Amino acid sequence: MKFLKLASVLIIGVVFIFSGLVKAIDPLGSAYKFHDYFIAFGLKWLDWLSLPLGILLCMAEFLTGFSVLSGIRQKTGILMAGILMAFFTPLTLVLALTNPVSDCGCFGDAIKLTNWQTFGKNIVLLVFTAILFIKKKEIKQVFRAGTEWAIITVTGLVFLLFSLGNLRYLPVIDFLPYKNGIRIADQMIIPEGAEPDKYSTTFIYEKNGEHREFTLENYPADDTTWHFIDQKTVLLKKGYVPPIHDLTIVDMNGTDLTNQILTDKGYTMLMVSKRLDEADSSHLEKGFETGRKMLENGIAFHVFTASASDYIRKFNNGLSFCTGDETTIKTILRANPGYLLIKDGLILNKWSWATLPSPEKLSEIIPGEPEKLRPGNHHFALISILALVSLILAILVFWYFRYIHTDNQIVEPNKINN
Repeated sequence: MKFLKLASVLIIGVVFIFSGLVKAIDPLGSAYKFHDYFIAFGLKWLDWLSLPLGILLCMAEFLTGFSVLSGIRQKTGILMAGILMAFFTPLTLVLALTNPVSDCGCFGDAIKLTNWQTFGKNIVLLVFTAILFIKKKEIKQVFRAGTEWAIITVTGLVFLLFSLGNLRYLPVIDFLPYKNGIRIADQMIIPEGAEPDKYSTTFIYEKNGEHREFTLENYPADDTTWHFIDQKTVLLKKGYVPPIHDLTIVDMNGTDLTNQILTDKGYTMLMVSKRLDEADSSHLEKGFETGRKMLENGIAFHVFTASASDYIRKFNNGLSFCTGDETTIKTILRANPGYLLIKDGLILNKWSWATLPSPEKLSEIIPGEPEKLRPGNHHFALISILALVSLILAILVFWYFRYIHTDNQIVEPNKINN
């Protein structure tokens, strides 16, 4: 039973930490998922809560996992795990049955699960959570209650700063298809021999007032007494879908510029904005200023947005505006606006509105040595990695003293109660 308890602690702790961490790396992705669910369930009026709920959920998951795994406020962590599982397990069953959104988003874009896979995963986690609840009375404190709450509070604040940093500086780890160093066209290729979509087609025929369904194998091709009425086609199995499959860049005249931009041997900068009306006007103006400077130096510049044409025409600032699918634009960059520097379809760099170098620096370096233009989040990435390593080491130390060195016989300081 001791092994089962330790396995439950390890599994619940690691899964919740991982789930919270990957969501915090991409908080806008979590917000987009909440948006999808609100739309699917007719709760669009709650859309303004998408980002706060996305950040709150990843914090709750991470602190739950941290508490269970480290032993700091472990009873509270187990209680939180129970609450989260009691809420999400029936919810994921409903999602699996109705499938309003194909990907649950429980592990962000790091790991894609179907709704049925998510429900199965939650059933397994529910079992391990129940085991921890059964053994909950055996848990002893690691430190005094005040000290433990202080550790949880500091951990939560650091984690919140980490999430907000990813929101401002772009995700520290890019789980999306449009990563630095990839050639976009290569990600759009369907490899030879890839499995295609599989469909089932049913034909409906009528004879003497009777309607009957046939398949391709048995439909009455040579019997003229049957009259064709209708046909139904159902997708049985989704085939191979390339990582990038829906990129289309169309200018205001309706001309498709996708191939032109992806094959341009020179440098091209895309200013990517999900919706121009949702972006800060000062951030937009900085982008437009950058665009004018790029054009002066012979570097192609396009504003790529999902905004309506009528709204785009309000700007009339001489820059090239292009439109595309909103989901695609949100996948390219987690910022509004954000910037993509490419050459011959190769992504050289990505920036958010907060990390875009000055127009002068861009103009000076891009034509000769664009590799010197580091992404604006490299310092943030280094700090985040060091913090994560420190956290892992701290948890390992807690594990050693709690479960190995003392064989789980920890004496509570002054026998302070929870």
